[in-house]
Amino acid sequence: MVRITASSRTALVLVLPIIVLTVPAASAEPSQTGGDEPVAQAQTITVISKKLNDTRNLVSPDSGSTQYQFSDTDIAHLPQGNATPLNQVLLQAPGIVQDGFGQVHVRGDHGNLQYRINGVMIPEALSGFGQMLDTRIADKLTVMTGVLPAQYGYRTAGIVDIQTRGPGSEPGGEISVQGGSRNYGETAGIANGSMGKFSYTLTGSIMTSQQGVDNPANTLNAFHDQTRQGKGFGFLSYDLTPQDRLSLTFGQSQNLFQIPDNPGLTAQCCSSTLTPTPAPLGLNATQAEHNQFEVASYQSHGNSWADTQVSVYHRLSEVHYTPDPALGDLFYSGISNDVIRRNEAQGLQTDTGIDWREGHRLHAGLMVQQERYLTNNQSQVYCLGPSSVCAGNQLSDAGIATSAPTGIIDNTSGISHFWGVSLQDEWKYSSSVTLNYGLRYDQNAMLINEHQVSPRISLVYDMTSVTRMHAGFGSYFTPPAAGLINTRTVGLFTNTTNASQVQADSPVKSESSDYLDMGMSHQWSDQITLNVDGYYRKVRNLLDEGQFGNALVFSDFNYQEGRIYGLELSGTWHQERWTGTLNTAVGRAQGRGIESGQFNFSPGLINYINNHWVYLDHDQRYTISGSLGYRTDWANFTSDAIFGSGLRSGFANTGTMPGYVTFNTAATHLFKTGEWGDVEGRLTLLNVFDRSYELRDGTGIGVGAPQYGLRRTVIMGLTRFF
Repeated sequence: MVRITASSRTALVLVLPIIVLTVPAASAEPSQTGGDEPVAQAQTITVISKKLNDTRNLVSPDSGSTQYQFSDTDIAHLPQGNATPLNQVLLQAPGIVQDGFGQVHVRGDHGNLQYRINGVMIPEALSGFGQMLDTRIADKLTVMTGVLPAQYGYRTAGIVDIQTRGPGSEPGGEISVQGGSRNYGETAGIANGSMGKFSYTLTGSIMTSQQGVDNPANTLNAFHDQTRQGKGFGFLSYDLTPQDRLSLTFGQSQNLFQIPDNPGLTAQCCSSTLTPTPAPLGLNATQAEHNQFEVASYQSHGNSWADTQVSVYHRLSEVHYTPDPALGDLFYSGISNDVIRRNEAQGLQTDTGIDWREGHRLHAGLMVQQERYLTNNQSQVYCLGPSSVCAGNQLSDAGIATSAPTGIIDNTSGISHFWGVSLQDEWKYSSSVTLNYGLRYDQNAMLINEHQVSPRISLVYDMTSVTRMHAGFGSYFTPPAAGLINTRTVGLFTNTTNASQVQADSPVKSESSDYLDMGMSHQWSDQITLNVDGYYRKVRNLLDEGQFGNALVFSDFNYQEGRIYGLELSGTWHQERWTGTLNTAVGRAQGRGIESGQFNFSPGLINYINNHWVYLDHDQRYTISGSLGYRTDWANFTSDAIFGSGLRSGFANTGTMPGYVTFNTAATHLFKTGEWGDVEGRLTLLNVFDRSYELRDGTGIGVGAPQYGLRRTVIMGLTRFF
């Protein structure tokens, strides 16, 4: 398998089935000496390596992982600039698939992304409609995939590392105001800088819109879809000495969504029991999401041979789904449930690097985390027969309730513990070869106790001055997200309109996988860089997520086994006034055998999955993304596009949604206003051709509702820099 990675010069990446090779780049021109001048060769490699590190897509010479980088300039050149939602930025990296409700999938994984800010892991929030982090905080954003060094554990499908403006940055910032289609409006501000030993980055935004959740109908505007979203972020650091620094990172988001009404709903029960009968376009369900985190860090560069960072963190996350007060949820789905999911985590993370001998750098890491999770579920159902909660209130043979609905309270809570330790050696065998090898041990105690020892090894090799190869193997251990454990007591709903056809409910297990990755990066010319990368992953206890209920809170479950593989190609092109990127990915993600959460499925579906390899609901065979920008003396023009061949649908994901293409564009102009400073005007068109496309049709494993993409949207904005 093969993948091409982008650098300032083109690099070609081939993926071999067993090892990962990574090669630092050499000089801009091939050596004419045949390698007889080692000093000159080393200097050449250093220069080219720096060039490779300055490009959008590259292979890390230190770790062998594939990295895709966005500078603040790259982000500013997206059609929405730094107001682009973070998930939309990620879609411009290779191998990342778009899904409904703002979700993204990296190399066939459902979620499993790890977010880091200035190298410190930010504990994950409960999934929902809104984004927890604002793109505006990023001075540089790096997406890492492939075989990761042993220091990376817990969430490993991809690492999203955000670097904020740090010490030494000049005081400055911006205030922006935007407005557009569907009563969209957003006000945001950024302030950053340094004052002596103290530096800071602060951002905040408030946004309202009449389309906050994907439209479940093929209409220009959704019904009942108002949203209000607010985000805040801060990074503060203080230099104790030239070698020691303290920092505090914190953030918060408050999002409120109306759940859009679906005109295609049909009654599932009790057709004559509610007066007046609820109309599908008159329901009033809402979902509120709250996330906050705080991270305190101490960083030390004690001397020329050791670096240490110690961080303690806390995160609180809550999602509250409030059903239609007129019991419309009960009428159309057989249950009306008021659900609160809350998750609180605190933990410790340490990373240490030591140059213990010439050419060797030893890395050691520790992560310890405790989570408290709870689910408060108050449901209204009708009884179909006698059970532990049904003394009466039963439906007649005609489906008419003889009395009021029955309330069921099903509250659960628990505590989970996770800890992991890693040790690895980064061995620079020569100026052109780096070997990174190590071990990681993880243990997770949630519903069951599990542990794993995971070896990692990767090799980076600079074949020539313009070609770098990499190959690697790694084992991964991924615990289920505590906040996504569906702890419903199945027996409470026996003989009700929300009864499960299957009573089995095996606990969700941690996922274990073996990962092979190989690729090449080649600098074709001063303007063009090419990359290719291939991967294969064999999985045990494959974790997946599904929406099993009205609330948009996903629940984890396991397939017994999985296989995921693919090929990615990418390229970067730039000239004096033009810039462009192009990413193409082909992938497959399959699972077999339902191993946990069986009550969410029908007997027929479980039997089919137990005897067949089925595609995961987020499997998409072909994905293409790219961008193009042109700079003039008076304005900048930029555009991006995404093509997807379609996610899965139908019984056991045997169908495929239609393919789609979206195209966005923008024009910006900088006004010199004298005493008012510089003001940028931006005109943005999203989905320029107003293509109606359906990401989900409401069918498939764990798919809750139809989801249509955003129709044509016009946004105008002004940004004042200071």
